[in-house]
Amino acid sequence: MTVVAVMPIKQLENAKQRLAGMLSAAERSELFTAMVRDVLETVIQCANVDRSLVITSDEAVAQLALEYGAEVLPEPETPGLIPAVTAAAEVLRERGVEVMLFLPGDVPLVTEEELNIVLADIEQATPPHMTIAPAGDLGGSNCVACCPPDCMPFGFGVDSFRRHLRLAREAGVAARVTKLPGVGLDIDTPEDLAELTKQIDQRGDDSHTGQILKALAIRERLQAGTAAQA
Repeated sequence: MTVVAVMPIKQLENAKQRLAGMLSAAERSELFTAMVRDVLETVIQCANVDRSLVITSDEAVAQLALEYGAEVLPEPETPGLIPAVTAAAEVLRERGVEVMLFLPGDVPLVTEEELNIVLADIEQATPPHMTIAPAGDLGGSNCVACCPPDCMPFGFGVDSFRRHLRLAREAGVAARVTKLPGVGLDIDTPEDLAELTKQIDQRGDDSHTGQILKALAIRERLQAGTAAQA
């Protein structure tokens, strides 16, 4: 079973704008870059993933992807996450790849074990099949594995988790939901950042994200913000 991980990353600059009230543009870029590095490293370490593919037209993202041995696929002319993943799925199908594993760049707590859980489910299923790991609030689709890669249309965006289940059902694709704590935490808001800091403190890891959280004194900033609201 050939598995390719697909990560659409538009740009590193101006990332995570919902954190603009807490972090400067440069700090948000540093944070997002660290998160992307952690996700790429996890993908590389996963023995069940054969290759990784980053979809971007941003030179800085492309250089980062190449640093980790990922292939770079330019964004399609039509902008957006859905066209990007759809284009990647078509390319992988044409190459004879059996499974596409979609991951965003802002799930730094994803683990090799979690990816293996998703892929084990795909391996045991009869195609066409889709396994989805939702965001913790059951809103977003934080990991989507499709066999074959283009077995169904994609519906990323607000409430995409439920939309993907509906699209799979309409396409006659069997679907399974797998809730995973690491991949379930995507970082968009100060509340997400607080949970990320808590989880990293508990793990005691020395990831790229953990290092940048320390360098930017995120814990202290969050505590100061909480004290100011009291």
